Amino acid sequence: MSDRLLQILPPEGVKIILTLFLCFLIGLEREEHRAEGQPGQRYSFGGVRAFPLIGLIGYAMSLLSGPELIPLTVGFGVIGAFLWLSYRHKLQSYKETGVTTELSGLATYVVGALVSRDQFWIATTLAILSMLLLELKDFLENLANKIPGQEIFTFTKFLLLTFVILPIVPDQGFTSFALNPYKTWLIVVAISGVSYGSYLLEKLAKGTGGIRLAALLGGAYSSTFTTFVMAKQSREAKSPHCYSGSILMASGVMYLRFLVLIALFNGELAHRLLSSFVALGALGILGGWAWSAIQDGGSSEIQQNYQAKNPLELATAFSLAVLFALFMVATSYAVTRLGSGGIYGMAAITGLAPVDPFIMGLTQTAGRLTPMGLAAGGVVVAAASNNFAKAIIAAVLGDSKTGRESLALLLGLTVLGLAPLFWVVR
Repeated sequence: MSDRLLQILPPEGVKIILTLFLCFLIGLEREEHRAEGQPGQRYSFGGVRAFPLIGLIGYAMSLLSGPELIPLTVGFGVIGAFLWLSYRHKLQSYKETGVTTELSGLATYVVGALVSRDQFWIATTLAILSMLLLELKDFLENLANKIPGQEIFTFTKFLLLTFVILPIVPDQGFTSFALNPYKTWLIVVAISGVSYGSYLLEKLAKGTGGIRLAALLGGAYSSTFTTFVMAKQSREAKSPHCYSGSILMASGVMYLRFLVLIALFNGELAHRLLSSFVALGALGILGGWAWSAIQDGGSSEIQQNYQAKNPLELATAFSLAVLFALFMVATSYAVTRLGSGGIYGMAAITGLAPVDPFIMGLTQTAGRLTPMGLAAGGVVVAAASNNFAKAIIAAVLGDSKTGRESLALLLGLTVLGLAPLFWVVR
C-alpha cells in the first residue's frame, strides 16, 4: 500500500500529507482541550486548522531555505511572535493560564521543518511526545505534587555523580599503584546506584510491606544501617523474633549485594564467590524470614517514624572515593610486604567499618596484584567481620531479647560465612 502511494504521489506530496497528519493530531488534542475548558475561559489558541497551517509553514520555510537556516529561523521567529501575542492576550484576560498551547505551536512548526528535511522518525517522535505531554497534563502535575522536593534533589545528585562528574574524570593510571580516577569514580557510581535503587523501592513500599520487606530493601543499600535502625525500634515494638529475624534477612541480602557489585568489575572473582555467597544469602534471607514468622504478640509492622537513609550524600560519595583509593594503596602494600596475613588482617578490621571500599578495591587488584584466591578469601573475611560488627550493634542497641537473638543469629552467620575459606582460596 505504501509503495503504491509513493508511485501515485510525488515524494514532496507524501511529505506534505505526513506533515498535515502529524500536525492535525496535535491540533486535535488542543481542540479537545479547548472543548473541555472551564466556563468563562473559552479562548485557546489554535485547533485542527491552525496547527496544520503552522506545520505547513514550517515545511515550506525549510524547503525554501535549502541548506541555509536563516529563512527557517526567521519563520520560527515570526510564528513565535504570533504565539506571544496569543499568550499576552490570555495573560490580560485570565488570572491563571498556561503556555503549553503556544509551545506546542512552536513544536508543530519544527515538525513541518523536520519532515521537509527527511527527518521522518524525529518528526513523528516529536509530534507523538508533544501529544503525550499535552494529554497527560493532570497526571504529570499530580506526580510533581506527590514527589517531595528533597527526592528531586536526591535524584539530581545521582545524575551529577553519573553524567556530569564521571565523564570528565581521567581514565588512566597514576602513581606506582596504578590508581585510576575513572575506575574509582565508576565504583562509587555503581555502589550509589545499587543503594539508590533500593532506597527508592523502600520509599515507594513504605508502610505497605512491613518490617520484613524493609529488611530486604534496606539490606540492599546498607545492612549495617538497617541493623542499627531496627535494633533501636525493637525496644518499643516488643517483637524480638520479628526484628531479630529481619536483621538476619538484611545481612543475607548483603551477600547478594556484594556479589552483584563484584560481578560488575571482576567476573572471575564473582564466579569464584558465586555459589558460596548465593548460599549464604539464601540462608540469611530464608532463615531470617522463618525466624521472624514466630509469633511474639508484639507489632510486626514497620514503625511510622522509620526513615530510609538517603545514600546519595555528595560528601559520602567523595568519602567512598577517598577510602577506595586508600584501600587500593593499602592492599598493594599488604600484598608486597605482609603477604596473605596482611590481607586477612585488613579484611577483619575493615569489616568493622564501611566495608564496600575494601571489597571493591579487591576487585581491582584481584588477578593482578592480589592472587585471585587471596582476594576471594579477603572478601569472605570482610563480609564475616561485618556480620560480627552488626551482631554487636544489635546486642547493644536492641531490647534484651532482640539483642540476644540477633547476637546468636548473626554470630552463627559469621561462623558459616567463614566456611568458604576452605575452598575459595584454592
